[in-house]
Amino acid sequence: MTELTTTIGAYDAEKRTVPVTFTSGAIRHTREVNAVLDEGGAYDKAATRARVEQVALGVAHKIALGVIAEPVPEPAPDPAGPAAV
Repeated sequence: MTELTTTIGAYDAEKRTVPVTFTSGAIRHTREVNAVLDEGGAYDKAATRARVEQVALGVAHKIALGVIAEPVPEPAPDPAGPAAV
């Protein structure tokens, strides 16, 4: 398996999450990860990054097992149109 990289998006205060894209070779998996808030309720960027690293371990395991894989491409439409039945 190739190296797993993560890209963390902007914090969504309403949902208290960050969007994260996990990439391993041609596989791209995007999901929301719960943000970590400090005692005062403010977004804790460093602690959230640590949480994303923990989630990444699970994502990497699922990629290794084939649970998360490259999407199957949609078949091209038949230029002749739908077949008559």
